[in-house]
Amino acid sequence: MKRYATPAGRPDAVRRPPLGSPLQILLLACSFALAGYAGVRLLAGDWFGVTLWFVGAALLHDLVLVPLYAGADRVLAQGLRAVGRREWTVYVRVPAAFSCLLLLLWFPLISGQMADRYRSATGLAGDGFLTRWLLITAALFGGSAVLLALRLRRATKERPPVDQ
Repeated sequence: MKRYATPAGRPDAVRRPPLGSPLQILLLACSFALAGYAGVRLLAGDWFGVTLWFVGAALLHDLVLVPLYAGADRVLAQGLRAVGRREWTVYVRVPAAFSCLLLLLWFPLISGQMADRYRSATGLAGDGFLTRWLLITAALFGGSAVLLALRLRRATKERPPVDQ
């Protein structure tokens, strides 16, 4: 077996190569092959449109969306820190992240832009996605509020009584 330098710099210890086990390398090669096949199939119809969409989505995300939600998160964290409740940030972050992810995935149907195309492809009505998204968002924030209330209740019960 080939010898590799250890983190301490001793060349006498035998260690695995940094690539991983043969099974990991095989699985990685298979995943690259599958991704390549999917890419060839995806780009076969309209490679320019798909490439333009992909680059546009990456630029939109990196140049517009990341600063927006990073700024919103900073405002939220500073506002909660100002009232002494910085630990409550996660109870707003998680449902907001899931809600935004659902909005991003289903935006064409939520906005109603693709309702006719959806109806022609599936035979189902394309309206109602905005209402469903709002209900899911309300359920996410409501569930988060319930979890926060349970946490506060448990913390109140575990607090030792005040001596008078």
